[in-house]
Amino acid sequence: MDHLNLPESEWRKRLTPEQFHVLREAGTERAFTGRYNDNKADGIYACAACNLDLFDSIDKYDSGSGWPSFTQPIAAENVVEHADTSHGMRRVEARCARCDGHLGHVFPDGPPPTGLRYCMNSLSLDFRSRSGNANGTSSGSSGS
Repeated sequence: MDHLNLPESEWRKRLTPEQFHVLREAGTERAFTGRYNDNKADGIYACAACNLDLFDSIDKYDSGSGWPSFTQPIAAENVVEHADTSHGMRRVEARCARCDGHLGHVFPDGPPPTGLRYCMNSLSLDFRSRSGNANGTSSGSSGS
């Protein structure tokens, strides 16, 4: 996979200030405020910074955490995991494999089949509906 390495000034042009904070500075949006937390539409979630496909709505579920949660990435090589010991905790950070954008964290408390919860920031994602409704507000068969 080709990596996308851009200077900070270019990321600031491409992203909103909120997206920049999450994707480039490893920030976190407040729980239950993200636009995709309650999205039940059928489609693909891509990186908001570089458009790499990251998650499929088939793997999205309602974790009750306040962030969009998935059991697995669309392809293992699209999401890179790193140890994160910030904030006095031991967590696993999830980053986009193409642009190194911060997506969220992975926790070992998810449902089968993986037992994992990929807890992502809505600001780090763009949703593309399989039915053509790109806003992610239609009701679909898989849900959060």
